[in-house]
Amino acid sequence: MKTATVLDRLASAPQYLLPQHTLSRLMHWLTRQEWGGFTHWLIRRFVKHFKVDMQQALVPEIEHYDSFNQFFTRALAEGVRPLAESALISPVDGEVSQIGAIEQGQLLQVKGHSFDLRALLGGDRAMTETFQDGLFCTIYLSPRDYHRIHMPIAGTLQRMLYLPGKLFSVNQRTARTVPNLFARNERVICLFDTEIGPVAVILVGAIFVGSMETTWEGQITPPYVSHLRHWMYEPEQAPQLQQGEELGRFNMGSTVLVLCQAEQVQWLKDLQASSTVQMGQALGVSKNG
Repeated sequence: MKTATVLDRLASAPQYLLPQHTLSRLMHWLTRQEWGGFTHWLIRRFVKHFKVDMQQALVPEIEHYDSFNQFFTRALAEGVRPLAESALISPVDGEVSQIGAIEQGQLLQVKGHSFDLRALLGGDRAMTETFQDGLFCTIYLSPRDYHRIHMPIAGTLQRMLYLPGKLFSVNQRTARTVPNLFARNERVICLFDTEIGPVAVILVGAIFVGSMETTWEGQITPPYVSHLRHWMYEPEQAPQLQQGEELGRFNMGSTVLVLCQAEQVQWLKDLQASSTVQMGQALGVSKNG
């Protein structure tokens, strides 16, 4: 990823002044309106502009979608995202922003700039110690991408945290210019127990991301609250999800981080910043073959 330019900084500066949460609430309302022919016209314009391949959708006909959000969170046709036989698969379609090791509690945001693991995890000491010397992968979802999030590995949910925060854009330009971006924006952290140890899947909110939701708790945002929310799941009631099973979804583009320990897995050597991935594609392989 290239370093920030003066143009990048000028383009990102207005985000500090925007009413981020108000605009996101408005987007949440707008994308759920059913305006008939106007909605279908808007979807067609979006499909053309972002070159969305509707033949991969479970329902490719635009007239099927009553609201923009129904289209945006569309399901994929069966078989278009086969699951790799790999320890960890990509949970989403998107572009790898960064991938590598967590070094001394720091994750790389862009070349020359890192952010703090403990800040990302809301100061949670136990979770920070769990991933202190682990691995991370950050994947950015653009507006054209498929926006459902899937399990990178089979696991049992242990905890979920909602951390309030800002709603900066999470595109590559903003990642180059806003320090500690992923530890500043609001996020939902899902911690799973898996066969390779603890794995965290982190949904990072952004401006115009009108909603984040999980398959077990439903819509998490909005409302946007100013305090941490914490869910604990006892083993007998805890959701158990298979690799590739849907975990949640975004409205509009955003970012997902995957954290794991380094003892049993390693990232594929050909994956690097700016690599394009699809849900189900191999991310990490077992060190034990």
